[in-house]
Amino acid sequence: MKLDEIVCHNPEESDLSSSNGERDGRVFEILSALNKQGNRTNGNFAANAEHGTLTDRFFRGNKAAAGDSVNLPADGDKKREHGSAGRHGPLVSGTAYCISSCSMILLNKVVLSGYNFNAGISLMFYQNLIACLVVAILSLCRAVTVERLNWKLIKVWIPVNVIFVGMLVSGMYSLKFINIAMVTILKNVTNIITAIGELYVFRKRQNRKVWIAMFMMIISAVSGGITDLQFDPAGYAWQIINCVLTASYSLALRHVMDKAKQLTRSGSLNEVSMVLLNNLLSLPFAIFLIFLFDEWKYVVNADVIQLPMFWVVATASGLLGLAISFTSMWFLHQTGPTTYSLVGSLNKIPISVAGLVLFNVPLSLTNMFSITFGLFAGIFFARAKMS
Repeated sequence: MKLDEIVCHNPEESDLSSSNGERDGRVFEILSALNKQGNRTNGNFAANAEHGTLTDRFFRGNKAAAGDSVNLPADGDKKREHGSAGRHGPLVSGTAYCISSCSMILLNKVVLSGYNFNAGISLMFYQNLIACLVVAILSLCRAVTVERLNWKLIKVWIPVNVIFVGMLVSGMYSLKFINIAMVTILKNVTNIITAIGELYVFRKRQNRKVWIAMFMMIISAVSGGITDLQFDPAGYAWQIINCVLTASYSLALRHVMDKAKQLTRSGSLNEVSMVLLNNLLSLPFAIFLIFLFDEWKYVVNADVIQLPMFWVVATASGLLGLAISFTSMWFLHQTGPTTYSLVGSLNKIPISVAGLVLFNVPLSLTNMFSITFGLFAGIFFARAKMS
């Protein structure tokens, strides 16, 4: 409907112009004509305004009171939607990260201990290769958007990737020698290192409750190690290294992200591109380590690789590795390094119970108390961060 046609065919034009003036008369005659037209077509003027009709543009151009009143509800709804998404973002991303990380730990334990597979670096290589292939396929199908990689971006990301590879390898070896419950408790040390790193790198201070909770974590980790009936020095050494590298990774990732975005053509670097970059760059490092430690000889001669079910579990762990890459970066965007490293506190209870039951871990009363105390310390830590 053209605006001049509305004016010409409105019989009330002369009365309105004389009483309210030419400008006001045109506004009210437009409203009147649209109301009549809306009655004939069962339309709705507010709906037309939301979809950007001529009248909506006319009202916004002239700053009329009627136009403002029509547009406010729509704008308010949009603001409420964005606010709701912002409030639920950390919760949804944290839940997804918990589920994927729990499943990842269980399947890796099955592969390394259940099948007695002694090639953690090769397992990491296989998992990261699967992640790269899945992302490449999704990109070819245009299901996801991947940023084009360049040498400047790769150079900036290499230090982060070196930490990433070390984190995965140390995690594999610690999980092979230590039961899952103790691994989850010892990972509390990561929270302490991350909090200290945030203090010196980002000048972020923690409150008194947080430091009390971290002190409780240290007590639980030390007492848990002392009372562990399956104590393995090599496994605990690998876990300490893993804690340091995990904290370093979360801090370095936050530090590098903004600079990496500036080196891309679009000026941004989405989660999919970062996942591909991380896993793709890890492949040559993994190949180097496999040949450095002669791990390839073990893989070639291992009987376990002849079992189809082994490959099913290993492939599933690779897919979960991709899931944890997505969810960890997503969660880091929604929160921060400390919360990212502390999210394990929310899922340590079920993962610890599952690990103890599924793998028949022998426990003493004192060790059980240490594990329980460590889980409580993690929950108290999470609550202290929220206060």
